[in-house]
Amino acid sequence: MSTKYKATTTEEAYFITITAVGWIDIFTRLNQKNILINALKYCQENKGLEIYAYSIMSSHIHLLCKGTNGFVLSDIIRDLKKFTSKKIIQTIINEPESRREWMLEYFQKACEHLKKNQTYKVWQNGYHAELIYSNKFIKQKIDYIHNNPVKDKTVSSAEDYYFSSARNYSGLENDLDVVLLDLF
Repeated sequence: MSTKYKATTTEEAYFITITAVGWIDIFTRLNQKNILINALKYCQENKGLEIYAYSIMSSHIHLLCKGTNGFVLSDIIRDLKKFTSKKIIQTIINEPESRREWMLEYFQKACEHLKKNQTYKVWQNGYHAELIYSNKFIKQKIDYIHNNPVKDKTVSSAEDYYFSSARNYSGLENDLDVVLLDLF
């Protein structure tokens, strides 16, 4: 298996994107966004995940992060995807969701080609990890992460988007703590 775009080391930071199969807009509902926030918090507290920037978009999440304390980022992301997949499906089934039928059907069809016996597939394979190699690259990726909701016309200012670390960097309330970097 190729290691290109995989975070197979510890203590090195990566820019990653985790995307829903079919780019389905799962995260238009607050309950689904909270699943990600709570799972990321758990990984910070128990799995050595250190987050520098993030943004939860409607169909994907961007992270600038690393694994610490001997935890390998690829293992953290694998566990995060596995856990959140189950919680997302559980939430679609158990809570009000007008898109329930077609979403569940889509997630089921995404499993048809898999060798492994699986009922639903929520996340695309991989997470397109790019190793952080310079301060310029860090600034570029953080700007990209924070401006994604602006580019998407969800908000007019990055710090107005609640599910982004742009709020942390602006000193505003946020549900997820990040390690703030000096962006020169």
